[in-house]
Amino acid sequence: MARYSTLIKAASPISSLRQALASTLASCDLDLIYENGDYLVAKERPGDIALARLATVEVLINPPTLSEPSARVSLVVKNEELPLKRDNHCQRLFELVNQAISRTGL
Repeated sequence: MARYSTLIKAASPISSLRQALASTLASCDLDLIYENGDYLVAKERPGDIALARLATVEVLINPPTLSEPSARVSLVVKNEELPLKRDNHCQRLFELVNQAISRTGL
């Protein structure tokens, strides 16, 4: 199972942060399948690639605390594909989502 993750610090308010992340995932051609106050799950649309290569993106938003003034966003992209090559579908989608999030300027 391929799995790629990163942690992003965001200074945006939680309400606008969640909306920005949801629209960023949609801009990457991902369907939002679950949304809660601090957790988002999006999946790729089936059709163009094999089912085992379809990736799931999980975003967990940890709100700011007294010791950490900025929100922390945990991003995980995973699929059932074995990562036999460094450049695989899951890794490419992780890079795409990561770049899209960094362009939003959270």
